[in-house]
Amino acid sequence: MEINGVPLHPLVVHAAVVFTPLAALCGIGYVVPAWRDRLRWPLVVLALVAVVAVWVAYFSGQSLRTDRFAGATGEFADRLDTHQTWGTRLRGGATAFAALALITVWLHDRTGPARVALVLVTALAALLTLVLVVLTGDAGAQATWG
Repeated sequence: MEINGVPLHPLVVHAAVVFTPLAALCGIGYVVPAWRDRLRWPLVVLALVAVVAVWVAYFSGQSLRTDRFAGATGEFADRLDTHQTWGTRLRGGATAFAALALITVWLHDRTGPARVALVLVTALAALLTLVLVVLTGDAGAQATWG
């Protein structure tokens, strides 16, 4: 998984680090009733792009770990393990958030307590995804530069 000899993972990670927080912020902003109409399509598009970027980053990271860092030991291996653990959590969180965002937008015209609950759960998933992307990125930076 390389492009011009550069591992795909550091290239794709930038997409995940940009689009995931943008999608999460749209998900949080969707709570505001006056913003819902304006945010529903950006939320869907950003959530889909983000989840694809996160999954590609995850698989390219697995490949990078296997191909280049299979023999890593000591503190560096521990930092890679930590990053990998957070990456796995982010993959699940981003997938759940994207699914909730799609369902929420699909049911955009609904009213009542079901809609309020769905919007709040989506916003909480967005917040969790935002936290996970920060923790995963920090663990990756620590593994690379720490």
